[in-house]
Amino acid sequence: MTLKVAIVGVGNIGSIHASVYKDHPNTEIVAVCDIVKIKADNAATKFGGKAFYSVSEMLASGIKLDLVSVCTKGEENGGEHFAPTMELLKAGIPVLGEKPISNNVEEGRQMVELASQNKIPYAVNLNHRFTPAAEKAKGWVDAGRLGKLHMINMRMWINNPVESSPWFHLRALHPHSFDVIRYFCGDVKRVGAFMMKGEGREIWSNTQIILEFENGAIGNLVGSYDAGASYGLELCEVVGSKGRFVLEDACEQLTFYPRTSIETESYSYLGGMRSFPETFKSRIHAFVDQLISGVSYDQVDGSGDDALKAQQIIEAAIRSFETGTIVDVKDIELISGGVK
Repeated sequence: MTLKVAIVGVGNIGSIHASVYKDHPNTEIVAVCDIVKIKADNAATKFGGKAFYSVSEMLASGIKLDLVSVCTKGEENGGEHFAPTMELLKAGIPVLGEKPISNNVEEGRQMVELASQNKIPYAVNLNHRFTPAAEKAKGWVDAGRLGKLHMINMRMWINNPVESSPWFHLRALHPHSFDVIRYFCGDVKRVGAFMMKGEGREIWSNTQIILEFENGAIGNLVGSYDAGASYGLELCEVVGSKGRFVLEDACEQLTFYPRTSIETESYSYLGGMRSFPETFKSRIHAFVDQLISGVSYDQVDGSGDDALKAQQIIEAAIRSFETGTIVDVKDIELISGGVK
């Protein structure tokens, strides 16, 4: 079975998606779409498919589409996802969106609800969970190898000098962090956040966020847009009653430390995955495989609902910092423009 694929938004990230689809044996690029005509035309020449300049034009053409990647950007890297995603979901077409699902949680909620109502598979590029190392660590958690979960310590940072909204760092980078956190430890119950501006910065470019989970575990996130290349990308440590694991840089190093022994178990570059950019391939392949196998809309791995839940934790952190209080994630009101 070959899926007929389109990419909406063919900038840097959209081009990465297109490269993966072009090389996949079970996908055929039939359309590329961008409001900037030259981008669409160049992408059509490079990757194949017909160039379109709006989603409505693409849909009106009658072209058959089995999957569309929405790789638009916008404010806080998520402000332009809503309109094309809603058009495609209304047309009954499965969507793989970029993160964040939206920088506006009400828009995120509407996309998730529409996909559910129409029973359409809707996924988001939460690619940090789609690595052989992360999957092995998740298997350890599910098999009880760590025992009862006690805590998670997550760190994610990059060097991003862009000055955007005050919450750009939180809303654009940490959908990844909180998805990884939820992937291993489940839903977050309460949040407390502290933030600071790096030297010369106008945005809140550094954060420490403490977490309490529905299952009783505790944890924290350290995040920054002021990191250096030598710092590494991320580190995730999960600790339980029987042991702990440490996962470094998404896919490169994974080590298990038993509680009652000094004998550790280590893996390097599981599955031959060498670096973070390769996670786009593993994530896109996973959704393609699910669609080919006939996945139910409510069984999508890395779903729109997963992305929305990560974004709600971010909004709870923002509210916590603004109010100086511990915030219950369930109390976040999904309203246009963010939180009250």
